[in-house]
Amino acid sequence: MLASFSYATQIVLNANNVLPAGDEFANIDWNHHRFIAPGETDFRSPCPGMNTLANHGFIPRDGTDLTIPMVLKAVDVVYNNPVDPVLNLALKMALLTTDAPDSFTLDDLKLHGTIEHDASLSRSDHALGDNLHFNATVFNSTLLQSDLSPDVYDITSVGQILEERLAHAKKENPDLVNTVKERQSQLLEASLFLSAMGDARTGVAPKK
Repeated sequence: MLASFSYATQIVLNANNVLPAGDEFANIDWNHHRFIAPGETDFRSPCPGMNTLANHGFIPRDGTDLTIPMVLKAVDVVYNNPVDPVLNLALKMALLTTDAPDSFTLDDLKLHGTIEHDASLSRSDHALGDNLHFNATVFNSTLLQSDLSPDVYDITSVGQILEERLAHAKKENPDLVNTVKERQSQLLEASLFLSAMGDARTGVAPKK
């Protein structure tokens, strides 16, 4: 598990080796890109990173008519994550969640078994109900509880968290889907948040 996680992390860290963020980030008009909570008719996804882009208007705030070039540009500017194979693959998979030829909505991403998966660190499993919205119980029972490092997350502590979350999902969800595909998705997601929210060279992120 940890060996695979380390390999997945290295892929992401190599892709994120452009530090610090470029001039585009420094020149962002934050008044225009201020946080606005989604309205009743706006779409959001199971992915916190994509939702953040929409909440700040780097992609359409209503969560519709998203294209691969649009999202790649937003991720590069906001998360300092240049185009890389991992992100490209994820976005190509996003197109599989819809019948539209070259676009998707954030709501499309909740389709079970494509990008969305069981044993999420912040969402309930599909078979148990709401796999779209943030679940504080799930989040608080896993990500906030790691005591291996009091102030930071790293490959070891997040690997432990993933294992604990999976063990819990196995107990509560008799329809759990846990193939190699789901495990790789979990590892890559964790690698992305460690590098985006922490030090992209080391994969260590402050808990706060």
